[in-house]
Amino acid sequence: MENILSVIMLLVGGAAGFGIAVFIHKTNVQNQISRLNAEWQLKIESVRAEHKELKIQASDEALRIRTEAETQIREARQSIRQQEERLSRKEEVLDRKVEGVERRERQIQQRERQVEQLNTEAETFRSQQRTELERISGLTELQAREIILQQVEAEARDESARRIREIERVTNDEADKTARKIISMAIQRCASDYVAEITVSTVPLPSEEIKGRIIGREGRNIRAFEQITGVDIIVDDTPDAVTLSCHDPVRREVARLSLGKLLKDGRIHPTRIEEVVAKTQQDLDVVMREEGERVAYEANVQGLHPDLIKLLGRLKYRTSYGQNVLQHSLECALLAAHMAAELGANIAIAKTAALLHDIGKAVDHEVQGPHAVIGADIAKRLGRSPAIVHAIAAHHNDEEPTTVEAFLVQAVDAISGGRPGARRETLDLYIKRLEALEGVATSFEGVQRAFAVQAGREVRIMVVPETIDDLGSIHLARDIAKKIEESLQYPGQIKVTVIRETRTTEYAR
Repeated sequence: MENILSVIMLLVGGAAGFGIAVFIHKTNVQNQISRLNAEWQLKIESVRAEHKELKIQASDEALRIRTEAETQIREARQSIRQQEERLSRKEEVLDRKVEGVERRERQIQQRERQVEQLNTEAETFRSQQRTELERISGLTELQAREIILQQVEAEARDESARRIREIERVTNDEADKTARKIISMAIQRCASDYVAEITVSTVPLPSEEIKGRIIGREGRNIRAFEQITGVDIIVDDTPDAVTLSCHDPVRREVARLSLGKLLKDGRIHPTRIEEVVAKTQQDLDVVMREEGERVAYEANVQGLHPDLIKLLGRLKYRTSYGQNVLQHSLECALLAAHMAAELGANIAIAKTAALLHDIGKAVDHEVQGPHAVIGADIAKRLGRSPAIVHAIAAHHNDEEPTTVEAFLVQAVDAISGGRPGARRETLDLYIKRLEALEGVATSFEGVQRAFAVQAGREVRIMVVPETIDDLGSIHLARDIAKKIEESLQYPGQIKVTVIRETRTTEYAR
């Protein structure tokens, strides 16, 4: 019984514990459900708040987009309206142009009809005129054409004959110039009375008695002197002087210096003459070498062969139309260097060729041929470059110049020889040419004064402004240039400058 009660008590206690456990569990579950409901409620509220905020933002964004769209639409409508206005104006302009073109086409068609009518009338008139001319002249059209062709043929024949005569005249003039050049060069190379002024030297004597001592007993002194030096001694009635004549300027200078030494020494006999001449020759060789070195140094030309230096020094005693050839060569070298520098040419070739361009004149009395060709052969033999040899040979067109340096040597040779006062025989001609140039300019009406400047390369004309206007000055310059071309002979070209100056003067009182 006790066991049953114990079991019952155990069962009752277990049931009570189970009930309590179920109650506690149920309570916990309800609490969790309440907590979860609260959390979900908070989340729902949060989502609702975010949804409301997003809705507000979306509304604002939609409003902004709508405003921007309306602005763009308004601007697009305004742009389209402006384009429509421009298109409308262009259409109006095009319409007016089309109307103008159509009007011009109608005018052109009308003029074409008038031209066709005039052509028809002209053809009719021409036919009537031809018929009338045939009736009056008694000639058909073919006969008249034949007569006209014969007249034209005769005129052409006359014109061709005049042209042929003009060509012959020009050819003869050129032949005369060439002949004069050849003759003058030939005359310059030999000694004669005609060129005595450049082939003789005068030696002053202390007294007339010295002439007898120079001649010597039976003329032995003068014969010995002439045989040793190769120079003729002219003893004439000239008081207190004798004349030495020789085409070789170096031999003439040796003779002059030797005779001066003999006169100072007083001993004049064949043996002494031979000694003095030999010593003078040595001294002169030294002088010529020093002169050649000096000129090469001043021209800044280096590396010349000693024989070229010596030949350059010989040019010290050579003149061309009164101009010293050595000084002329130095002047040409300096000019060529400046011009080559300006043109961008080879300065060394230009100045070396210019310095040596007349080297052939040092021996042209000993060798046959033009001095340019002789000088080119010497330069080639003594190691100068082909460009320098060509420039030397071409400076008088013995060869056709093909390089810039060859043309430069031609130019500086002409400049140095043609400048005022360089050569005695051309100075008077130069002055006359300047006077003639000014005379041509002043011969025109309205010219106040004229001045030849730049060594005759330019003439400046002052005109009366009341007589010659600006347009007239242009015509005047052209007319003066044309008259200069027709009436004067000159190298190169002459610049004609017409100056018209107006001055107005007032006085403040």
